[in-house]
Amino acid sequence: MRRVERLSEAATNARRFRAAVIDEIRRLVPHDAYAWLLTDPVTGVGCDPLAEVPFFAELPRAVKLKYVTAANRWTHLVEAGEAVGLLSEGDPSRSPMWSQVLSRYGIGDAASVVFADRFGIWGWLDLWRSEPFTAKEASYLSRLAIPITQALRARQAATLDAPSPPDRRLGPVVMVHDDELRIESQTPASEEWLRLLLPPVAGENVVPAAAYNVAAQLIAHEAKVDANRPMARVHLSDGVWVTLRAARLTSSNSGGSIAVTIEESSAVERIEVFARAFGLTRRETELLELLPGVVDGADLARRLYISEYTVQDHFKSIFAKTGAPNRQTLLARAAGR
Repeated sequence: MRRVERLSEAATNARRFRAAVIDEIRRLVPHDAYAWLLTDPVTGVGCDPLAEVPFFAELPRAVKLKYVTAANRWTHLVEAGEAVGLLSEGDPSRSPMWSQVLSRYGIGDAASVVFADRFGIWGWLDLWRSEPFTAKEASYLSRLAIPITQALRARQAATLDAPSPPDRRLGPVVMVHDDELRIESQTPASEEWLRLLLPPVAGENVVPAAAYNVAAQLIAHEAKVDANRPMARVHLSDGVWVTLRAARLTSSNSGGSIAVTIEESSAVERIEVFARAFGLTRRETELLELLPGVVDGADLARRLYISEYTVQDHFKSIFAKTGAPNRQTLLARAAGR
């Protein structure tokens, strides 16, 4: 546990932290393959994958099956109050992901870990191997979930420390997928955006991982596997966050093309993530949400039916949690202005 905490202190971003933690986990929980994604804290939709998978050639189909598989789904683990679920604890055939993909690659078990706290879902990790995972290994992963969750939330908070560059103008961009998530068409700027979302390894094609995940969430929502919206807010770089959304191009709930849009996150969308990443209370979040449209502390007090002294106390707490020295800097960081 202490080693994970030290890794969190040393890592400069979420990808380096996850890469270091996977090496640490592999020492005590050997595995043949894995996938570790960050998630939108509200919707739980994945982005920014770090993975070693044997089924890269059929990645779109695998992503779809992961989202429509109810067994040990990360959002279901949260609802059940569990951090870890093992596929071998029940009938593996209950998992479409296993029966249609994993089993063909000699994978016999999956350990699914969700990283969540009262502020949201910050990521999920799947470990795969041929032999069943043990109860001892599951217990170890469950204990690790708490410090890892704290570290992931802190890494996301760090991306919000700076406002968006004033000269940045992004999108919107549209990608159209079929029901198997294969790309049918896309606007010219799509590849540039995807390279920002997930920089490819030299010599490899860009992978629209975030777009796959949002589209797959739409399919899961239509299948009533998960009720969350097909939307994810994703950090690009230099304080820039974008929002991806998926919607059908026809009135039918299945069988039609899926459009995924990518555009810069609005102030409201950023503020919600900011409040959760820095662990603001409900009242502190309400105060922050009102800040863009108010004149002064008296106006805030009237809108929230509290005293100006209470408003000042809430701001002191917010400044302590976020490190912002004043309201102007706080708003710039939270809203991306």
